[in-house]
Amino acid sequence: MRPLRHWIAAAALAPAVAFAAEPPAAAPAPEKPEWEFSATGYWNAPRGGDNYGSAIFLADRGPLHLEARVNYEAIHAQSLFVGWTWSTGEEVKLDFTPIVGFVGGDNRGGIAGFESTLTIGRFDWYIEAEYVRDHASGSSSYTYAWSELGFRPVEWARLGIVAQRTRVYGFDREVQRGGFAQAEWGKVTFSAYWFNPGSSDQVVIGAIGVSF
Repeated sequence: MRPLRHWIAAAALAPAVAFAAEPPAAAPAPEKPEWEFSATGYWNAPRGGDNYGSAIFLADRGPLHLEARVNYEAIHAQSLFVGWTWSTGEEVKLDFTPIVGFVGGDNRGGIAGFESTLTIGRFDWYIEAEYVRDHASGSSSYTYAWSELGFRPVEWARLGIVAQRTRVYGFDREVQRGGFAQAEWGKVTFSAYWFNPGSSDQVVIGAIGVSF
């Protein structure tokens, strides 16, 4: 409550005829974050194996992160995730998103993981990892991971190296390594990845992503 002496002082300084002061203008309500969506389709071509498609769908509203994947953990598997993004920094920016979800289809089980991006000028490092236990086949738990170290020579292009850990190809290699190139045109991104170049285990992936 306002102290009594403040009211007395205000009355002494007020003019004989006083008018009610206009209330201060209300501050504008903060704008609610809008939904942001993106979808990326991949065509995977492993040497000596069957080609197949996969896809990732994202929906973000402020820090809320929703995600769906098709043929990521395994062919004929679908997964759903929910996460929350924390961001910090300007010149050195870090985004970190813990995620939880589940996978169904040929793989079935709970998933816990994270996605993170570190950006410093024209360089960035992205990593996503998830821990899955396949209850459908009773196989042991497995950690899937995808990581990119990128550089932007110009605003619309991104080049770098990429690595992934997956069981979907059935190769003996624990980790697939290679390079990638991306080009952006408006809200569309074209990507090409080449894992294990020149080897019997090489994999070429082409991708098209759209944000809206």
